[in-house]
Amino acid sequence: MAKQEKEEDTRFSKFGTVSFTALTKTNDFIDYLEKGKLMGTRCKKCGQIFFPPRANCYSCFSSDMDWFEVSGKGRLLSHTKLEYAPVGFEDDLPYALALVDYGDYKVFGRLNKDIPGGEIKVGMEVAPQVVKLPKGHISYEFTKA
Repeated sequence: MAKQEKEEDTRFSKFGTVSFTALTKTNDFIDYLEKGKLMGTRCKKCGQIFFPPRANCYSCFSSDMDWFEVSGKGRLLSHTKLEYAPVGFEDDLPYALALVDYGDYKVFGRLNKDIPGGEIKVGMEVAPQVVKLPKGHISYEFTKA
């Protein structure tokens, strides 16, 4: 009997400049990005919300998760400008990272480079948008709402 090779799910390699995750149970995240949607997960058993998405709840240990869309306006809680980058992101410098509050959950991501540095203020409203990157990669960022 021939040994059947397991097909590897490589969708996450499309996320950003470098993918630090070779295989994940949340690869549908990439499918949603390709459809223009930024998604997180919510535990069906206890209601815990996750972004980035998780396949398993750390609160009640359930694996019964639903997807939800991160959309609309959030408020900027914090931001920082990166002058040095991890391996694979050197060509993107400088760029700004943000923590955005959506009430029941928070989302971490990049700020759009078109927002002038002097206009970035804690408390400002921002909204997510999916962006296409070189080499077929895809990601998301926040822009002024």
